[in-house]
Amino acid sequence: MKATELVDHALKLLLDKDMAAFADLWAEDGAIEFPFAPPGYPPLVEGRAAIREYMRGYPDILDVREIVEQTVHQSVDPEVVIAEFEAAGIVVRTGKPYRLRYIAVITVRDGEIQHYRDYWNPLAAAELMGGSEELNTAFAGDVHA
Repeated sequence: MKATELVDHALKLLLDKDMAAFADLWAEDGAIEFPFAPPGYPPLVEGRAAIREYMRGYPDILDVREIVEQTVHQSVDPEVVIAEFEAAGIVVRTGKPYRLRYIAVITVRDGEIQHYRDYWNPLAAAELMGGSEELNTAFAGDVHA
């Protein structure tokens, strides 16, 4: 599967709330990196098993109902794409609307995600979640970088 196709498939799985299949898109030694991670939030989650655990409760935190905009740019490296998308839905705990833009640099090798660098805005996410402590508690859980 080409990198651009993999992004489309990943976002569909996110909308379907199939976090196990979403995590299975990563290589066994793949990683998610959060360069803008706030204090207390894991800056790196390594390995498919850790990614599966990190994503397991995602639908209980955010009910993503729509990908409002999506653009995938192919870089000069055929294994690397830059994905821009906006996710919209509901913060499960509060019932409040959730809408956030994401930019990710994704390396795909042999049909699997090797590296996913997620440039999201933790300040905007914290505001939507009800504060930075709520954000860290919801997503960081027991995941250790």
